[in-house]
Amino acid sequence: MSDSLEILRSKIQGAQDLQSVVRTMKAVAASGVGQYEKSVRSLTQYRHTVELGLGACFRELGPLAWSSEANVPPPRAFGAIVFGSDQGLVGPFNEVVADFAIKSISILPGNSQVWAVGERVHARLTDAGLPPIGLFRVPESLAKVAPLVGRIQVESEAHRAQGDYTEVYLFHNKPGLGSLYEPVVQRLLPLDNQWQKGLSKVGWPTRSAPQILGEGPATLGSLVREYLFISLYQASVESLASEDASRLAAMQRADKNIEELLEGLTGAFRRQRQNGIDEELFDVISGFEASAKLSRKGMS
Repeated sequence: MSDSLEILRSKIQGAQDLQSVVRTMKAVAASGVGQYEKSVRSLTQYRHTVELGLGACFRELGPLAWSSEANVPPPRAFGAIVFGSDQGLVGPFNEVVADFAIKSISILPGNSQVWAVGERVHARLTDAGLPPIGLFRVPESLAKVAPLVGRIQVESEAHRAQGDYTEVYLFHNKPGLGSLYEPVVQRLLPLDNQWQKGLSKVGWPTRSAPQILGEGPATLGSLVREYLFISLYQASVESLASEDASRLAAMQRADKNIEELLEGLTGAFRRQRQNGIDEELFDVISGFEASAKLSRKGMS
């Protein structure tokens, strides 16, 4: 009996220790979600500001000497950057974005050269027959997002300069309204006529006409570089926000399961202990009755 109680007590203690770890991870994930979502909102506003500047430059400088899409042959190859996670306990986070990227890549013209951000999504892409040519580690904090973006830009631009491809696509999970997250794709490059015309139509928020300070082409070049940086930065931060949201949901499910397990173990422990007490009382009563019978016989 005591052995059974000790086993149950050990299981309860193990479940409580695991629950403590899970709740700590829940708190960390919840903190990360709030931090990254705040950054996403700030980036959205800043991105809009940069796009306003680009639109003003396009309207003042006129059409640039970029190739018209009608005259550009289908690309022989394109680059794809897929954002995932390095760590587990995130539910189907990596499977969702990897499957979405694989399906999207399969219908794009030309051969693909894929980079993975995160070991987990790298393994998923490799298992699906789409092994990435490069791997980047997922940033552990907002402070490490900018260095990651810089490495991605250097790597992808080196391949573009060699003529390996002309188009670059970003695949990542984005926080959703009706769900935790959803996979999205964005064509980062080329910055073609259609993109230029679209930004040219973005209205200026005030009645005062904007003016470009300094040389127009230099200002435009700076804004284009900032636009590319923001696009990569925002994709990374949205992926991080989605990752923490997925981890938070997984930890909430784990916490609920552990709570149910603890209820079952505690109930079993109490029943086992009560059964032991009942058996001891029965033995005492039986012994008392037997002793009383012997006493009555001795008196008679």
